[in-house]
Amino acid sequence: MNYSYAGRKILITGGTGSFGRTVTKKLLERNVAEIRVLSRDEAKQDEMRHALGDDRLRFYLGDVRDYDSVDRATRDIDFVFHAAALKQVPSCEFFPLEAVRTNVFGSDNVVRASADNGARSVVCLSTDKAVYPVNAMGESKALMEKVAQSHGLNNPTTATIVSCVRYGNVMYSRGSVIPLFVSQLRAGKDLTVTNPNMTRFMMSLDHSVDLVEFAFQKASQGDLFIRKAVACTIGDLAQAMINLFESSSTVSLIGTRHAEKVSETLATREELSRAQDMGEYFRVPADNRELNYELYVEEGDLHRETFVDYDSHTVERLDVEAVEDLLLTLPEIRRELTDAGIDVSQRLSDA
Repeated sequence: MNYSYAGRKILITGGTGSFGRTVTKKLLERNVAEIRVLSRDEAKQDEMRHALGDDRLRFYLGDVRDYDSVDRATRDIDFVFHAAALKQVPSCEFFPLEAVRTNVFGSDNVVRASADNGARSVVCLSTDKAVYPVNAMGESKALMEKVAQSHGLNNPTTATIVSCVRYGNVMYSRGSVIPLFVSQLRAGKDLTVTNPNMTRFMMSLDHSVDLVEFAFQKASQGDLFIRKAVACTIGDLAQAMINLFESSSTVSLIGTRHAEKVSETLATREELSRAQDMGEYFRVPADNRELNYELYVEEGDLHRETFVDYDSHTVERLDVEAVEDLLLTLPEIRRELTDAGIDVSQRLSDA
């Protein structure tokens, strides 16, 4: 089903974060009627209000953990971008119930309130850490995906389409490693790396927004959309940053943090066996079979084939120079380099 944003009201939960600010700027370029930002941080809301200065912006102070907060924010809303989450792996390891309250129960509040108030579509943002999860953050996001997918299973006549998107590391997002590397380089410090052989998927903020918009345009009930991505080692990422900033810093190994994985997986072989390849994206449809065990045991899924996982260790891996080129596509990195007195114009013209 194709949607137009013209004249529509849109809610962004966790809207003061990196994704929320990026998608808000993009949506304000469209002929939207209203954008609501729901978050807990009044200081960031005030900063965003003054930075964007658009009368179509409305700020709702509240928490997705509280149904009443979400209910108020979703009244008369057409589309919901659900980005509110606890995302830091170590923090969730120490406080796993907090991750459950926000990422699982909070997501259920968003889905239920959106449906209760007649929203047309809800897209829930997930992460590669939800695949084969080994940490509380990933486990809670995996359950968030199940909450989203169960909406259609339990409400077959619902008019509210609920879907998920899943992606890897978003470059230069708040709390990610690249801003940390920038601050360390600007201070003349060595770059702290947990394990240089770890691989991670790399995606820009703009690509993450494109993925969510693609889901709004194409989603059927319970769909999961995954954007294909390149990967690199953390060691090569650190070296690329050192090279771009023309720094004499070196890499300092600090050891793996709580519950970190050596590689990440964007899609399992089971998901890929039934996925639709849509070019830049995979669409994984919901399993809409009934909860009928006799039928499942007798018939099962007879069409499943064997695939390999879509893993950051096995997809296209960038070398250091290619990582540098990728980083230079980020306006934030170009701005940081310019502020550091480094001329990147020749490198950009050669790209």
